[in-house]
Amino acid sequence: MKAFKLDNHVILRYHDLPGDEIPIIFIHGLGCASSFDYPQVASMGGLTNHRRILVDLVGSGYSDKPEFFDYTIANHAKYLKELLDHLSIDNIVIFGHSMGGAISIAFANCVKDKVKALILSEANLDSGGGFFSKKIASYSESDFVKFGYTEILQESVSSGNTEWAAGLSNSSPIAIHRNAVSLIKGQTPSWRQIFYSLDAAKTYIYGSKSLPDPDSEALTRNNINVAVVANAGHSMAWENPEELALVIKKSIL
Repeated sequence: MKAFKLDNHVILRYHDLPGDEIPIIFIHGLGCASSFDYPQVASMGGLTNHRRILVDLVGSGYSDKPEFFDYTIANHAKYLKELLDHLSIDNIVIFGHSMGGAISIAFANCVKDKVKALILSEANLDSGGGFFSKKIASYSESDFVKFGYTEILQESVSSGNTEWAAGLSNSSPIAIHRNAVSLIKGQTPSWRQIFYSLDAAKTYIYGSKSLPDPDSEALTRNNINVAVVANAGHSMAWENPEELALVIKKSIL
C-alpha cells in the first residue's frame, strides 16, 4: 500500500496495481474502504490490464482519520485531484460507488480534461442522502461519536450486514457523521446536474435487486448509459464482483 501526504500532512493511502491500459481509480462508499471492497473486482473481467488505484478516503480504511479534517464531499474531491497531480496521470477512468459516486462527480468536475469515462454504481446524485446517511445524520455529531456509531455498528452485525459493518468498524465516527451530513446537504449545482453536463463516457450501474427504479429513465433521457449487474443489490462489489468487473470494462470501451 502506498501513501500520499496531503498539504495538511494527513496521509492518504491507496493500492496502486500495475497495468498498461488506462488507469481506473476506485472510490468507495460511506463506511467502506476500497482496500476492502475492490481487490476482488480489480482482479477480474479484463481489468487486470489496467492500472488500478484503490483509494481509502481520509477517515476510512488505512488512511489517516484526523478529527480536524473537513470531511465534505467537495474536500474529498479536492485532495483526490492532488493525488492525481502527484501521480502525473493525464487520462483516467473514475469509478465511484454510492457516496463515492458523489465524490467521483465532484472530482471529475475538477479534472474534466483528464476523464475518459465516469462510471457510477448506485451513486448519490441529489441532496437528501440515503437510508444509512439519514440514520447517521439523525444523531448530533457528539451523540454519534458517544453512542450512535456503536449502535449502528451493532445493528449492522445483528442484521447480517457484516461486510458493511467490517468497513464501518475501521472508519472514524467523526468522518462518517460529517460525510453523511455533507451527502444530505448536497451542493449547487447538484451532482446530478454536473454528471449530466460532463463531456465523458458516462455509465450508471444498478444491481438487479435494486430495480425497478424510476430514475433509470431520467438517466437514459440524459444520455447516460444504464447498466445492470445481475444477482446483486446495492452492495454489488461483494455480491457479484465478477459481473461488476465486466460491466466496468464494457463501460470503458
